[in-house]
Amino acid sequence: MGNPVLDAVREIGPSIAARADEAEQAKRLPLDVVELMKPTGAFRMYVPDDLDGPGVTAWESLEVMEELAYHDGAAGWCSMIGSTTSLMSSFLPDPFATEIFGSRDAIGGGFAMPAARATPVDGGLRVSGRWSWGSGTQHCTWIGGGCLVVDEDGKPAPRADGLASPFVFFPPEEVEFIDNWDVSGLSGTGSGDYQVTDVFVPEGRWVQNGIDEPVRRNSWSRFSFYGLLACGVAACAVGIGRRAIDELVDLADTKKPQGSSRSLAHRSPIQADVAIAEAKLHSAWSFMNEAITSAWESSEAGHEQTIEQKRMLRLSATHATQSAAEVAELMYKAGGGAAVYKTSPLQKTFRDAYVATQHAMVAPRTFETHGRIRLGLETDTRFL
Repeated sequence: MGNPVLDAVREIGPSIAARADEAEQAKRLPLDVVELMKPTGAFRMYVPDDLDGPGVTAWESLEVMEELAYHDGAAGWCSMIGSTTSLMSSFLPDPFATEIFGSRDAIGGGFAMPAARATPVDGGLRVSGRWSWGSGTQHCTWIGGGCLVVDEDGKPAPRADGLASPFVFFPPEEVEFIDNWDVSGLSGTGSGDYQVTDVFVPEGRWVQNGIDEPVRRNSWSRFSFYGLLACGVAACAVGIGRRAIDELVDLADTKKPQGSSRSLAHRSPIQADVAIAEAKLHSAWSFMNEAITSAWESSEAGHEQTIEQKRMLRLSATHATQSAAEVAELMYKAGGGAAVYKTSPLQKTFRDAYVATQHAMVAPRTFETHGRIRLGLETDTRFL
């Protein structure tokens, strides 16, 4: 059957690439680029079939993110954020699931950590707070944020029904965006802070990640949220790394180092660097394919992933992200002086790739958790 979402983003890829510098300067995706991406389904790949989801597999979704990130890291990243947020469509009660994710124009986003405070009131919650890392929120149709349920004194106090840490959803007009996204890379993701002040959220317009039972039982509701999020980040990094290799190959054909009559392509160290970069990136991508295919087969068969499958998802994602950054750095160095100019895509891929390595799901420190499990040590696996 192929991957129709991938086919669609390949068609618009060059148009996205042409706007990448504009997105970086604006610190968000241009709205017409967002409109270009919406019909592909790339912002809502984890919406189930009964809510008119695009019908991709887990691996196919990563192919889409990787392809978008190849053209612009920010576009791939925003696809990843929108799609991972859309996992909640299987846990939201009706009519909110349909209202938030049922439209093909729907884009969700937000930061899941409970940075805000929610006070129980008649008919729902009143929420105030500020979140960081609001990737893509300025173009979202619904924006969420993690909260702690508190009492009148602001102290954590779960409701009698156990509601303690909901991820609540707001329409955009109730959200204030903070212009503080001044960063070294992935600037076009628009991942600045956002906040709400005493906003009413009606009963049930929320999900407690890792606690609530799914309303819709399907392959997505059985899939590891954190594993899929980590793999999405990694897919973006791999796309950026692939772009770095192609940019270096294009440059190497024509650039002659100062004092040399031969182009970069004819220099033995450059030839080795390109080969090493390709091997590193392809190996990492294959590891991810193996891990996510195994996990998806379990979900399709009606089972949740085992601890070992979750470990492989997270390990392959961290490895791929770090490998992609190493590839981008290798290609940046191979480009020589030409790579330092802002007109060179090599410096952008270098910056974007290393920002991706700082995401909490794939940061180098996560290797420790995966190693602890392999060594048989007692490990907290709740957020695996």
